[in-house]
Amino acid sequence: MSSRPHNEEPLPLLSAEERDRDMKGELDVEGAAGRAEPPKNNNLEHEYSIPSTVKFAWLGTYFFFSLLLTLYNKLVLGMFHFPWLLTFLHASFASTGTYLMMQMGYFKLSRLGRRENLALVAFSALFTANIAVSNLSLAMVSVPFYQTMRMLCPIFTILIYRVYYGRTYSYMTYLSLLPLIIGAAMTTLGEMSFTDAGFLLTILGVVLAALKTVVTNRFMTGSLALPPIEFLLRMSPLAALQALACATATGEVSGFHKLITSGDVALPPAFASLFGNGFLALLLNISSFNTNKLAGALTMTVCGNLKQCLTVALGIFLFDVTVDLLNGAGMAVTMLGAAIYSKAELDNKNRKSQQAAAAAAAAYKPVEQQSR
Repeated sequence: MSSRPHNEEPLPLLSAEERDRDMKGELDVEGAAGRAEPPKNNNLEHEYSIPSTVKFAWLGTYFFFSLLLTLYNKLVLGMFHFPWLLTFLHASFASTGTYLMMQMGYFKLSRLGRRENLALVAFSALFTANIAVSNLSLAMVSVPFYQTMRMLCPIFTILIYRVYYGRTYSYMTYLSLLPLIIGAAMTTLGEMSFTDAGFLLTILGVVLAALKTVVTNRFMTGSLALPPIEFLLRMSPLAALQALACATATGEVSGFHKLITSGDVALPPAFASLFGNGFLALLLNISSFNTNKLAGALTMTVCGNLKQCLTVALGIFLFDVTVDLLNGAGMAVTMLGAAIYSKAELDNKNRKSQQAAAAAAAAYKPVEQQSR
């Protein structure tokens, strides 16, 4: 039997870097739960890596289901004045629908550590707090004032990214927000009335809404990178339980029980209407989470402003809603701002692609020279 030459070594299956990484447990999400967070700017510009056709397709889906649910609520559930129970219904349908999708093999659950699960609980509390503050503020301010203040959500989204993540946008992106905010405010302008507490609660609600949108995006594009459907599955049961607790505390459960036992409502059509509402909300949540991941948090808040104008436009054609010259001009200004924003984001995407290509070419050239 011949002996192996001293200069012949077996071929390693893993590189030195991969062996070190495997020994440190970096491939185990649960094992990494106690480590320090990655840099805050990790994958902050994920939306610029997505093809424009994919983003526009999901944006169109989001607008379609959002407007459809708005019209459905107006036509079918106009007298259902139980906001917490409606939130419970939406979260329950999201839980059930995504669970069925998991059982059908559309996705598998990731392994999460204790810190990640606690973060999901905290996010569900943020989700519930946002709804609670909005409901409280609506009781203290007029609807036009509330809608006008909500138009500021893109500003707070930019501030959160700037202060916490150090992310900046292009000059044209900042400029496009002016007509988007001013135009949407003109569209919803009406009688402005508010109390001091209502004003503060409305501002807090806008901040929480922007924070919720940013945190949702970071859960799906940051270090955890949860798929949108899995994130919805993990978050919605917690939100459903919290919404049911709030509905019980505010008397909505007892009020709903009195309504269905009074005989004033035909139960089969009522439950069919609620089922349709919950199913539409499930489709909207799926499209909303996917759109947030692919288009970005700022684009989602911009879409919120644009949706207000589209809702008014649909009201003009479907419900004979009358608007004055100021409201009509506001719709035009908002559309102009949306066009400028879209152009600015497309330019940003092209610039990022060119920078990435240049960086890849620069990194490749030295290797090519050494091989000669």
